[in-house]
Amino acid sequence: MKNDRVKVVADEVLSNNWYTLKKYTFDYQRADGQWERQSREAYDRGNGAVILLYNRAKQTVLLTRQFRIPTYVNGNEDGMLIEACAGLLDRDNAEDCIKRETEEETGYKIHAVEKIFEAYMSPGSVTEILYFFVAEYRDDMKVSNGGGSEQEQENIEVMELSFEKALAMVKTGEIRDAKTIMLLQYAQLNHLLAKNGQKESYQLSPAI
Repeated sequence: MKNDRVKVVADEVLSNNWYTLKKYTFDYQRADGQWERQSREAYDRGNGAVILLYNRAKQTVLLTRQFRIPTYVNGNEDGMLIEACAGLLDRDNAEDCIKRETEEETGYKIHAVEKIFEAYMSPGSVTEILYFFVAEYRDDMKVSNGGGSEQEQENIEVMELSFEKALAMVKTGEIRDAKTIMLLQYAQLNHLLAKNGQKESYQLSPAI
């Protein structure tokens, strides 16, 4: 729905090297009725999808580990980040995207996924909407070693962790990726790995 309190005056491309950085100038009507001119920068990298892969029988989850330069230059000592499998939509819909990314990154070919919600991850500066999924995996779904796309210079380590260990790693700070924390806490709060309908007694990780 259009917001009548916003009038975009201009948008200027500041960078189009990797993705698109724009400066937007707009008029905004405040609560007191007065109009004021503002300008903000917004980075458009497209939308994405992320998935938590879990195995109820083994009480495990599949995560990935890879180097992230933005974290390396902002306090992450080795730049390595543990994350749920994720990727940009490109021309795919969210479900097709996450199935493709799952096979590329983890080596598991999944068929049934469940969308649980969607969220703006950094609305102050990034346009991206991220679509969140969960899916159960089995050992017989493994078709390769994964590791990501060589063409995209991905070097991804696949990690199979107990669900209890993954939750503990949120608490210790070993897992600091927001989308991954959101998915793990969703699984915890909704008893996603409960066996035969029996609720598991995991210690609740602190809200982030």
